[in-house]
Parts: sequence; structure tokens; C-alpha cells
Amino acid sequence: MPRIAEARQPAEPTSAEQKDRYRRILRAASKLGAEHGLERMQMNDVAKEAGVAIATLYRYFPSKTDLFVGVLHSQIQRLSAAGAGAGSAAPVGSGRRADAVADVLIGAGQRMLERPQLATAMLQANNAAQLQGGREYTEANAAFHRVLLAALGVPEPEDEDYRMVRITEQTWYGVLVSVLNGVITAEQADADIRLATRLLLGPRYDGTGAAS
Repeated sequence: MPRIAEARQPAEPTSAEQKDRYRRILRAASKLGAEHGLERMQMNDVAKEAGVAIATLYRYFPSKTDLFVGVLHSQIQRLSAAGAGAGSAAPVGSGRRADAVADVLIGAGQRMLERPQLATAMLQANNAAQLQGGREYTEANAAFHRVLLAALGVPEPEDEDYRMVRITEQTWYGVLVSVLNGVITAEQADADIRLATRLLLGPRYDGTGAAS
């Protein structure tokens, strides 16, 4: 009976040249994903657009799922860098820490929704990656949680803090899917996200009532 091959873990770029190729691949995937979505985009076209061999593409991203999780991870890294530049734990406006998280999520959602086909591809890939695990998904997930915890002003998170940001993240994903499916408008999504963060995070981190 033939042995089923184990899924190969993506390689990680180490040299400057490898990192440059890696970034070109992500840019190409973002461009083509925005034009064609997950299903219609072809890996050969990504390799051609990025100017790399198809073997190089598959070395870093063995599947389209890995590739679009990588694109999502790169966007989260930019979000993290922007937050670090602005300073962490910076609740503005209302002064509520829940609103600081809402600001991050609303801003990230608005940027994603500017390219709906790419946003759909990233969310589809993220859902599939939950079943597979893997380095790229684990790192992307952890990076996003760090961004939210920094906005929340929690430098030394405990298990309950991780649980709260995880639930908040899952709610945000659901709201984005509703927009992409045409169930609600982008404006309604922004209001829903702000309400959700106040309901979920306000009592613990701001000492507020449920929807105050």
C-alpha cells in the first residue's frame, strides 16, 4: 500500500536575496488575488508576476492556502509596525481601551475591503489553514493577537486576555464576511465592530456596563 506523503512545511527565507523574492511573491499574490480571487488565480501566474521559478514559489508556499495566509500575515505585520510607530496602548477619543481595539479593527477592515476579492481569498485561506495549522498560520494568528493586546494596553497578557482577543478577532472576521457577502454595508460593519468591542472588552478593561 503506497504511503501518503506528509504535508511539507514551507521554507523560511533567511538571506537578503531570499527575503526579496519572498516579498515579490507576496506582492504578486496580492495583485493577482485582488483581480481573480482564490479559486481563479493560478500559482504559475504568481511565479511569473514575481519573476521567480515555480519551484521557488512552492518552496515558500506549498499551496494557495499557504500563499494567501502569507499575504494576510504580511498585512498584519504592517499593522503591527504602524501600531508600534504610533505607540502601543493608545486609547483615543473616548479614552476607552475597547475603542482603541475597535479603531485598529475598523481600520484594518476598511483596508481589506478596498480589494474585496483579495479580502475573500485571505479569509478563505485563513479558515482552511485553521484545520491544517502550520508555521505561517500560527505566526499570523499570534501576530494579530499581539496587535490587539497592544491596542488594549495589556503588556503581560494572561490566559483570559488571550481568550478575549480571540473572541473579538472571531467576531471581526464574521463581520467582514457579512460585508463581503452583501449582508451588511461597510458603514454598518464599522458600527457593529465598535459595538462588539465595547460589549466584549468594555466590562473587563474599561469597567463599563454591557453597551455603555
